[in-house]
Amino acid sequence: MITKTLGRTGLEVTQLGFGAMEIRGPRTWKGREVTDEQADAILNAVLDAGINFIDTAVDYGLSEERIGRFISSRREEYFLATKCGCDPKDAGDHIETPHTWTRDNLLRNISGSLERMKTDHVDILQLHNPTVEAVRENGLVEALNEIRNQKATRFIGISTTLPHLPEFAQMGAFDTFQIPYSCLQPAHHDSITLAAQSAAGVIVRGGIAQGGWEGAVAPGERKSVWESAHLGELCDGMDPSELILRYTLSHPHCHTTIVGTLDPDHLAGNVAAAEKGPLDKDLYDEITRRVAEAAQES
Repeated sequence: MITKTLGRTGLEVTQLGFGAMEIRGPRTWKGREVTDEQADAILNAVLDAGINFIDTAVDYGLSEERIGRFISSRREEYFLATKCGCDPKDAGDHIETPHTWTRDNLLRNISGSLERMKTDHVDILQLHNPTVEAVRENGLVEALNEIRNQKATRFIGISTTLPHLPEFAQMGAFDTFQIPYSCLQPAHHDSITLAAQSAAGVIVRGGIAQGGWEGAVAPGERKSVWESAHLGELCDGMDPSELILRYTLSHPHCHTTIVGTLDPDHLAGNVAAAEKGPLDKDLYDEITRRVAEAAQES
């Protein structure tokens, strides 16, 4: 498994990480039932495969609880990241949950997270998609640093997007940034570089464009990009999801990308693809060119 240094944290993380939203249950956001047995199996399979970075959130229903139940005994094998800002009473089996951006709520969040995940600390505590105004007006960086001083987290980070990301990078306060990116959603390509230039670690989400091992490409806008750029012509024996994932891993500042799944076969396929490493430069450049041209034509 290829590892990268997660920016100034110094953590040596596997470039393929695991996003634990899929185990939120009792239904995932795609509407499927998720059993404890499935969650147990996939979490332990992740660690057995050598993946050492797991990302979750207060928002993700039963995700934190299941991490605590099924792999807290293996805590030394993985780095653990979670997010804060959610109002815990509203967290559950929902796509979106409201956020309360106060110091007291962040303290409640981390306390509950540690209890659910049966650990005395997380490695990274991330703000979950706030605005710049919410962070500045509510002293959220100060609250995160208070939590760090209490040794409940080792590092502080933020999950964010444009247009907020550049100003957050300028703050110099965050050890990590979680940013959406893939060849089907390339808008944050330069933002990833900007975050890395601040010495922060970069956690990419959506690195396989929410493509399943069989379906490979999510419907909607991402499917449109795939088809209009004729990316299927470039697979050359690869599954489309392998092409997408390895494109993401080719970004020089992608330290880890968190890919979620409930299917052990999908996990094995993702691991095999990640172990092949980045795409050949000519193929990477051709994908980039085609996607850019497709965007201009749309």
